[in-house]
Amino acid sequence: MRQLVTIGALVVIGFGLGGAVAADEPKRDQAIYVDDYEDPVIEEMEQVNQARAEAARAKTAELIAAYRDAEKARNEPEQRLRFDLSGLVKPPSPDAFTSKVWHFPPTPQYNTGTCWSFSATSFMESEIKRLYGAEIKLSEMWTVYWEFVEKARGDIASRGESLFDHGSQDAALLRMYRSHGVVPRAAYEGVLADDGRFDHDLMVEQIQSLLDWCQANNFWDEEMVVAMVRELLDATMGRPPEVVEWNGVSMTPQAFLSDVCRISPDDYVTLMSTLQQPFWTRGEYRVPDNWWHDASYVNVPLDVWYGTLVRAVTAGHGVVLGGDVSEPGMNGFEDVAVVPTFDIPGEYIDQSAREFRFDNGSTGDDHGIHVVGHMKLDGHDWFLIKDSNRSSRHGKWEGYYFYRDDYVRLKMLTYTVHKDDAADVLARVDGGQ
Repeated sequence: MRQLVTIGALVVIGFGLGGAVAADEPKRDQAIYVDDYEDPVIEEMEQVNQARAEAARAKTAELIAAYRDAEKARNEPEQRLRFDLSGLVKPPSPDAFTSKVWHFPPTPQYNTGTCWSFSATSFMESEIKRLYGAEIKLSEMWTVYWEFVEKARGDIASRGESLFDHGSQDAALLRMYRSHGVVPRAAYEGVLADDGRFDHDLMVEQIQSLLDWCQANNFWDEEMVVAMVRELLDATMGRPPEVVEWNGVSMTPQAFLSDVCRISPDDYVTLMSTLQQPFWTRGEYRVPDNWWHDASYVNVPLDVWYGTLVRAVTAGHGVVLGGDVSEPGMNGFEDVAVVPTFDIPGEYIDQSAREFRFDNGSTGDDHGIHVVGHMKLDGHDWFLIKDSNRSSRHGKWEGYYFYRDDYVRLKMLTYTVHKDDAADVLARVDGGQ
């Protein structure tokens, strides 16, 4: 029973024996949690929409797969322009070459862009044999490792403007020999993969990501970055040794180069033939892989360039050759590289034809090879090529190509020889220095 009680000016409403509440105090609601109500109509509509979206995605995937399958069916087999070689007179085998250069059997570079090191290393092995009679298998990956390190330094020094990639020039081997020496292949295989095959794609991608981060964050601590780059190299290639054993003697790589191999990098010269530089001068070879802007290349007219090459090879001396290998006349299944007449007849190959292709990009600097033989056949010079690329393993003679003179004159761009093989050229260019 409710009672009214007046106490002074305050009116209190009482409820039985319970507590008193001030008459002017507002009622307070109590907050509680309840289960959310899922409206069945909206839920049904949302489920319909989800089913429609899933059906649309499935239909899209089905249509894309069908389209790609149709495109694949239309495009297979993928084709490349070649020409009919059935009437070509070519060397029957590597044994047919009359002027031969001693060399170790061809070694594949697998999934790397390190042809420059494989070809130049093979050349140095031949030079050691020619000059001193020793047969020493050298490490290709030793040179590659240190070139990657120097490329990373170049990237940091240029604040991200210098090229970092697989490729380089055979002249880089001379640079690396000067600063790091060399080791035998047995002391540094340069691969940690169980199958022993070289694969640098992921490694290069990781290093490039690191260098991109440095550029994006303006981080240019050279020694710290190089240390990180080396960790990535070590994870794929292994850590290069600081000391090697040779015939029971411990020595540094520099001592192995000078005392065992007895090779002086200064005894070698690289020749080019381009209208971009004055003839009979030294200048820069202007291609991306010459990332350090080496300007020691000797530039001579095409006939001198080609004649010096032939003279060296016919004397039984090796040559490291670099140039373009992406032409219709390049056929690994037939082991040959020639220039078809629908490209340009051989008699029209001259300095201008060569330069035209270099200028418009149809001749590029994309591969390095080792010339290890020469012969005359059907009125042509033919060169025996030791090649580390996969295409040289598609034909009958694994690791070898037969290059005809027209291909060399038109598509090859530079080569490195012992300075004695270019003594007359050097005498005219810089007094034999």
